[in-house]
Amino acid sequence: MYCLVKSAPLFLAVAVCNGWLFGDFVGKQKELDEIALWPLPQKFQSSAIAFQLSPTRFQIVQAKQSSAGPSCSMLENAFRRYFEYIFGDLKKPEKSRKKVYDSDLVELQVWVTSADPECDGFPSLQTDESYELSVDEPSMTLITRFVWKKLRLANSCDINGNMCKDPPRFEAMAMNKFNVFHWHIVDDHLFPYMSRTFPELSQKGAYHPFTHVYTPSDVKMVIEFARIKDLLTPCYSGSSPSGTFGPVNPILNSSYDFMTQFFKEISTVFPDAYIHLGGDEVDFSCWESNPDIQKCMVQQGFGTDYSKLESFYIQRLLDIVAATKKDYMVWQEVFDNGVKLKDDTVVEVWMGNKMEEELQNVTGAGFTTILSAPWYLDYISYGQDWQHYYKVEPLNFPCTDAQKKLVIGGETCLWGEYVDATNLTPRLWPRASAVAERLWSDKSMTDVDNAYNHLVQHRCRMVKRGIPAEPLFVGHCRQEYKGL
Repeated sequence: MYCLVKSAPLFLAVAVCNGWLFGDFVGKQKELDEIALWPLPQKFQSSAIAFQLSPTRFQIVQAKQSSAGPSCSMLENAFRRYFEYIFGDLKKPEKSRKKVYDSDLVELQVWVTSADPECDGFPSLQTDESYELSVDEPSMTLITRFVWKKLRLANSCDINGNMCKDPPRFEAMAMNKFNVFHWHIVDDHLFPYMSRTFPELSQKGAYHPFTHVYTPSDVKMVIEFARIKDLLTPCYSGSSPSGTFGPVNPILNSSYDFMTQFFKEISTVFPDAYIHLGGDEVDFSCWESNPDIQKCMVQQGFGTDYSKLESFYIQRLLDIVAATKKDYMVWQEVFDNGVKLKDDTVVEVWMGNKMEEELQNVTGAGFTTILSAPWYLDYISYGQDWQHYYKVEPLNFPCTDAQKKLVIGGETCLWGEYVDATNLTPRLWPRASAVAERLWSDKSMTDVDNAYNHLVQHRCRMVKRGIPAEPLFVGHCRQEYKGL
């Protein structure tokens, strides 16, 4: 018997399953091997009663008591999209089937329980991503608080009576359960964001002022960085300017006037509640060479410790962003350097050395954190490196239960120095899928061999949908594969 259980944090999640007590993981390894789920749900129970789904009789509808209703276009579009995913292949003439079904399932009722289903809003750190699915003829019922789940049904015609509860293990995990796209805003190579307030940013800083830019309408989550000649610090060679430029000049009032106007614009373009302000790996050599900055260092009593100047700049920047009513995330160096942070700041731990100690310090100071240190996909190694990502336990550091609750999620990073449209997708998938299961599924899911069996089939599901995910090892995807 075959079972698929899927959940994900964009729109809604539905489990379409067949067969086993899934949730009692001990002693059920054979059953798990037959259930190619990714990521695994938290709890699952099933009976041996088999139901059939037919594209001519089955429908996905809003439950009468749902707060979303037919006016929720995002949800209605998801219903149509996933009906096609489920039954697209089955619209062709079907071969005779030997399997005997107890009955037909005629509909999936989706019940959104929150008074505000967020049909026209955006997800936040407080969004509840859990759901509950129950199956009993003649219908299935999916219960969830908000619409921010991905509606998933299996591409098969049979289903067993079951009940599935699946809250995410962490906050921010979508076909793979990721729900936040962090587009790196700060680097020193280019500025492709076409600002209405400062159009010269992209005119001078993009690879091409017309073709390699992102207009405000293009932007959904992020901006790549910038090199602006009348904003950045002039570097010196001895007593003369070298003609090159370094980081933003932190001693000029005009720099902060610029940032105030710029982030006012950004706050209207980006709907997300958080802006990631960076603050990592600042090269101080240009500041050190500039005589005006040297004088400022003496006046401020910073001596030769340029990390203090960085903290001075970051503090001013945080105050500017806070005035836009946006919250902010920062890299761990901002915390390490003693910058005064708002209580609700999210600190991202990205350095692999002393990762456990850093998590202990950040959460010990009462700040929420997101972990990315062990999940940098731009590091390429021979063999099945996804296993390294899978084996990481994000809460494995000395801490109290209260500190564990402050670790609200994780992020897998793929930096773009050696990536473009030709290799982005296969380098990302299914390696990032390993991180998805680690951050969603139960802590006890650590068996790499069984994870491999599931992930191979999940990779084939992605390939079937036109996603060129790279293979885990030698093998192939069956042409008749019907998994979703």
